Amino acid sequence: MNATKIIIASVLAATLTACGSQKAAVSSAGGSPKTDVTSKNDDKARIDFLDKVNDNASYQKNISASITFKLTQGNGKEISVPGQLRMRKDQVIRLSLQVPILGTEVGRIEFAKNYVLFVDRMHKEYVKASYKDVGFLRDNGIDFYSLQALFWNKLLLPGKAIVGYTDLDKFSANISGSSQQIPVSLTSGKLTYTWTADRTTGLISKTRVDYSSQGHGTSSLTWDYSKFTNFGSKKFPYSNQLTIVTPATGKTKTMKASYEINTISTSSDWDATTTLSDKYKQVSVEEILGKLSNI
Repeated sequence: MNATKIIIASVLAATLTACGSQKAAVSSAGGSPKTDVTSKNDDKARIDFLDKVNDNASYQKNISASITFKLTQGNGKEISVPGQLRMRKDQVIRLSLQVPILGTEVGRIEFAKNYVLFVDRMHKEYVKASYKDVGFLRDNGIDFYSLQALFWNKLLLPGKAIVGYTDLDKFSANISGSSQQIPVSLTSGKLTYTWTADRTTGLISKTRVDYSSQGHGTSSLTWDYSKFTNFGSKKFPYSNQLTIVTPATGKTKTMKASYEINTISTSSDWDATTTLSDKYKQVSVEEILGKLSNI
């Protein structure tokens, strides 16, 4: 498999491995009269902190960025290509990979609210399907909003487009002690989400998603965010590193990828929907997943 296809396949793997949209399973325990006051104070402090974290979400409708995408192969070799990341809130996430220097697009991965699209420009092939029609996505509860939360560096509540103030009580946050990094967590069926947020700023520096399968063990996706830079009135991570660990194929496999934002804007001068000519041939999802197994 050539470098371009390896990169395209790995980005797909990063989004397919561990993220979800099942309804959250949340429980609450009642306190005794003696601990009611303390419990209420702790709850208020927890909610205040979670509100700070949630308020860091970027408010821009459009994000258009030039990026450098890197993939680290199993042998330690690193492949780097230029690209573009375009996101329109609640509509689409599009990652475009390009030929170095020439800037010609060779691959495109597009996640919309109702479909996923993978385009191989070099061989004029594509896959387009609804989330429900793709068994791997459907069975793992993956939807557009879970992906959007990862790309936009914000909290995620499975099944909802946004996390509102009244939703914050569904999240756990261990604010006791003096640690600067506070773990925030949410469990949803077989999925466990853990965010690491700064006590002072509330900025999320890491998101980890663990998917527990009785048949295949536990797969994990870790997304590290850094180089936070002013973007409007908020800060946005210019450096993003993804690590996927999965035993699903019978042998534990680790994949690492990253992208650095070079320039960023709120430009809206681009179409939210990709249109392909008749020269492109639709191939099956199985063919795409088959390529993953050969990485």
